[in-house]
Amino acid sequence: MPEQFNVGIIGLGVMGQRMLARLDGHARLRATQVWDDDPQAVARTLTAYPQLTAAANADALISAPGLHSLYIATPPAPHMTLSNRAFDAGLAVFCEKPLTVDFDAARLTIERIAREGQRAAVNFSLASSPGLAALQAAWREQPEGLLGQAQALRIELAFAAWPRPWQAAAGAWLSQRAEGGFTREVLSHFVFVLQRVMGPAAVRSSRPVYPPDGRGAESGLSAEMTAGGIPVSVAAGVGGDADDFNRMTLRGSLGEIELRDWFGVCRRRHGEVWDKLGDAAELRTRGQVDQLTQWVALIEGRPHGLPDFAEALAVQQTIEALLAGA
Repeated sequence: MPEQFNVGIIGLGVMGQRMLARLDGHARLRATQVWDDDPQAVARTLTAYPQLTAAANADALISAPGLHSLYIATPPAPHMTLSNRAFDAGLAVFCEKPLTVDFDAARLTIERIAREGQRAAVNFSLASSPGLAALQAAWREQPEGLLGQAQALRIELAFAAWPRPWQAAAGAWLSQRAEGGFTREVLSHFVFVLQRVMGPAAVRSSRPVYPPDGRGAESGLSAEMTAGGIPVSVAAGVGGDADDFNRMTLRGSLGEIELRDWFGVCRRRHGEVWDKLGDAAELRTRGQVDQLTQWVALIEGRPHGLPDFAEALAVQQTIEALLAGA
C-alpha cells in the first residue's frame, strides 16, 4: 500500500474546511481533489490551499485517478448516492452525520457494504475520544470500579442560538426541520456514545418543541430513555448563555463520570472533588489525531474504531424517534 493516501472532499462548508485544516501536512492522508456546488466556496478553498485540484463535479472527483478515499461533508440528502458512487470507484468512504434522510436507501447501502466488504465509516468525533474510553472502562468495571453500580445517565445541551454563530456559512438547512436541528447535529454525538457504551436505547417519552411555522428546527427537547438497564434523561434547548454547552453524566452508586464541553472528562467518588483526566483542548487534539490514524486503518482494510454505517443508522433511528415525540 502507498505511504500516502489521496483524499477527495465533497462539501466545502464548515466541516469540509475543518477537515482540510486537519489533513494539511498529515503524514499519511493528503487532500488532493475538492468539489462543492458553490463556486465561491471552491474559489476560497483553492486560495487557501493552492495545491488542491477542483473537480468539475462530484462524479469527476470520485473518478479522479489516484484517489483512495472520499470524505463527504455535504448535507445528508446525497450521502447514500455519493457513497455508492465511491464504492463503485473502489474508494473508502468517510461520511459526515446525519447519515441519511432515506432509511431505506441507507439499509440497502449497509447491505451492500456487508455483501461486498466495502470500507465505510461515519464521523462521530467522540468515537476516538478519551472520554468514550473512560465511560467504557467505568461501565465495564461496575460494580467494583470507581463508579460502583451504574444508576442513571443524563445528557444536557444548551445553545445561545441555533445554528451556532460559526455555522452561519453552512447553509440554511441546519435551521430547518427537514434535515437540521441540534438534535441531529449535536445530541447525536452523545447518543452515539450512549449506544456504543450501553447498547440500544429505547425512547420512553420525548417532547420536542418546534416553532409554529412548520419548517424550523426544534428549539427544545426533553426526553426519557432506557439503555443498558438504566434510565437516561435528556434536557436540551436554545437560549442558554453559552454558544455550545454540553454535559453527559453517568452516575453510579459510588461515584460519577462526566463528559464536559465535548472532550473534557471528569470523575469523582460521591462527596469528593472532581478529578479531571486532562485538559479538554489537549484531549480534543489526541482524539482528532487518533481519528485520522483510524481513517488510515479504514483505507487499508484493517480493524478500526470508527462507527460504521449500521451503527450510525442505529443512532439516527434513536434521534428521529426523539424528534417525532412520544
